[in-house]
Amino acid sequence: MRVNLTVNGRPQQADDVWEGESLLYVLRERLGLPGSKNACEQGECGSCTVRLDGVPVCACLVAAGQAEGREVVTVEGLADHARRRADGDAGHTPDLAPIQQAFIDAGAVQCGFCTPGLLVAADEMLERNPDPSDADIREALSGNLCRCTGYEKIMDAVRLAAARQSEAV
Repeated sequence: MRVNLTVNGRPQQADDVWEGESLLYVLRERLGLPGSKNACEQGECGSCTVRLDGVPVCACLVAAGQAEGREVVTVEGLADHARRRADGDAGHTPDLAPIQQAFIDAGAVQCGFCTPGLLVAADEMLERNPDPSDADIREALSGNLCRCTGYEKIMDAVRLAAARQSEAV
């Protein structure tokens, strides 16, 4: 089957998709977007988190056909997504989304395997809740597992992104 979807703001088409193929497989193998990681293939780790019509989902659990006609945002598209949200901020064209920069600045990236899913989930939470409590952050990231950190630097990064976001308003 053919699947037509919008990925990171651009129309995309995947041909010869098997009916049991996951959205994760289509993104990584057919569309060349390897940012979403293939780890557990059971929706347990969050490494493959993308936004489907704005909602964070584990792409490994979404059948590719379910994405027909829908909008997907991957980690590769976070900066573009942030630019579209900023309503054309006077020529401001960041290379990274604010949450991506905050992860770097706070030292929240270690091996990087969980990072794409954490970034997508955190970005969505900050869009929905620009002034999150620690409990809000933990809840938003609860489906994302990291084996390298104690999560404190990740929490610091989300707090930093939220603080920068409130300063920019």
